[in-house]
Amino acid sequence: MHIVTKGLVLRETRYRESDKILTVLTQEGGLRTVKARGCRKRGSGLAAAAELLVWSDMTLFEYRDRFTLQEASTLEEFRGLRQDLERLALGSYCAEVAEAVADEGRPDPALLSLVLNTLYALDKLGRDPALVKAAFEWKLMGVAGYEPLVDGCAVCGVPEPEAPRINLREGVLHCASCRGGAGEGISMPLTPGALAAMRHVLYGSPKRIFSFRLDPLSLRRMGEAGEAYLMTQLERGFRTLDFYKQLTPPPEHT
Repeated sequence: MHIVTKGLVLRETRYRESDKILTVLTQEGGLRTVKARGCRKRGSGLAAAAELLVWSDMTLFEYRDRFTLQEASTLEEFRGLRQDLERLALGSYCAEVAEAVADEGRPDPALLSLVLNTLYALDKLGRDPALVKAAFEWKLMGVAGYEPLVDGCAVCGVPEPEAPRINLREGVLHCASCRGGAGEGISMPLTPGALAAMRHVLYGSPKRIFSFRLDPLSLRRMGEAGEAYLMTQLERGFRTLDFYKQLTPPPEHT
């Protein structure tokens, strides 16, 4: 059976002499493992579409729950990322996280849209990578079913907690003075600005999640808490994140 869909390559693995095994986030069926035969041969019509972080029209051939890439036409190659190692590393991290939360065979338009918008923000809009990373991590948690409760203190109920903090295990906001009632585990500090940006990302329009500005301290707090929350909830680390961190200097602490 032939399936016509759009797909974004999240991972590529060389296979045999001229093939690749692709992990593709598809529009019609969520995560798919796809063999791209002969894509590494000179002049192959599949070569461009079989590259990491390329968005394409694809024709897949399905046989016994296995997929082969028959035809492909690239729609967006995000060329700007390939000219900036830091942005490419961050895009690769976003792809690895998306693969971790996506389901095989289940369409997830919100996840696909988030990853594409993130790559677009890095490539076309020139957004600060630290801001893009923080927004992506918090929105990803919402899309994947781990959305934290940040509309007010989970203990006393005040909507604007004094010295706000987020409990990483419970996923709840609380005042510094209410920490004992917010559950066990690590609690990380925020700032009012970081909290406002998190609410913008989690509760606002998906098309505007990168449309905000933050002072350096607030961006650092939002980013550190977002990364820690994601790894706590997913209970794992990411090799692409480790590589990205090697390329970026540690932020100045204020």
